[in-house]
Amino acid sequence: MTKRIDGVGHTDFRNDGLETLLDFIRWGAKLFTEAGLVFGHGTDNAFDEAIVMTCQKLLLPVERLEHYMNAKLTFSERSALTELYKQRIETRQPAAYLTGQARFAGLDFYVNQHTLVPRSPIAELIERGFQGWLEPEQVTRVLDLCTGSGCIGIASLQAFDNAQVDLVDISPQALDVAQKNIHRYSLEGQARAIKSDLFSALNGERYDVILSNPPYVDAIEMAALPPEYQAEPALGLAAGDDGLDLVRRILAEAANYLTPDGVLIVEVGVSQHFVEQVYEELPLYWFEFTQGGEGVFAISREELEMFDDLVQDRLSVLSNA
Repeated sequence: MTKRIDGVGHTDFRNDGLETLLDFIRWGAKLFTEAGLVFGHGTDNAFDEAIVMTCQKLLLPVERLEHYMNAKLTFSERSALTELYKQRIETRQPAAYLTGQARFAGLDFYVNQHTLVPRSPIAELIERGFQGWLEPEQVTRVLDLCTGSGCIGIASLQAFDNAQVDLVDISPQALDVAQKNIHRYSLEGQARAIKSDLFSALNGERYDVILSNPPYVDAIEMAALPPEYQAEPALGLAAGDDGLDLVRRILAEAANYLTPDGVLIVEVGVSQHFVEQVYEELPLYWFEFTQGGEGVFAISREELEMFDDLVQDRLSVLSNA
């Protein structure tokens, strides 16, 4: 039961009478709804949030949840779930930070407060095998730029199983997380974590595909983020007045790091309208998604070279600001 006194939520976390997994999931969803939590880090509603948190805490496979719904929980399990729900409400941290786990493109990844919680719609492109843009068997080198936890680059190996992948980030703490995920999937011979400010440490490298989910949140949106999003590292979110500070640099430099038939794929989310305004003449292809998400474009190296004057001009606007 949740009581509100003088506009402040006070939650009663007594779990008297709750016995089964379903009891706790329903209770968690009720608590989250009454507490006014914000979702968007892998789930978009209170019930799904309770399911994911509960399964991660109890090490249960979400895809087989129906087999466990009526299972009675032990005292220690009930106590652990109650404490987890309490932390989610009182700290307003994303659930993934509390469980240390996030699912992306069918894989589980370790995450912490030094990385964004994986949620990019690029996952759907990976599951499609980048159909229409890349021939998976011809992709031998992949760059995941602004990698964070390493989820995009590591998951992309499901489409490009013969490729080598470089996971690049400016944050040493994020790269520590990415390295843990490399080890988790025994990819030490196929993936490497590299500290670099975008392309600065990649001289001479060439990639068949560059995948990037860079910071792209504009200043107005940053100021309005709810607590769950403020808990994520600002380094992975904030990107100047229009959200394009890093995108400008990526577009201006990417051609130098792509193979002749290489492709750049970048997520810019809600900053898509700014990209379309600033780069109106650039032949960007915008993907459509069936599983949710927006603002992911693709462009070939050939097209970037054709419009090099344009992307360099837009970069100089940033440099002179």
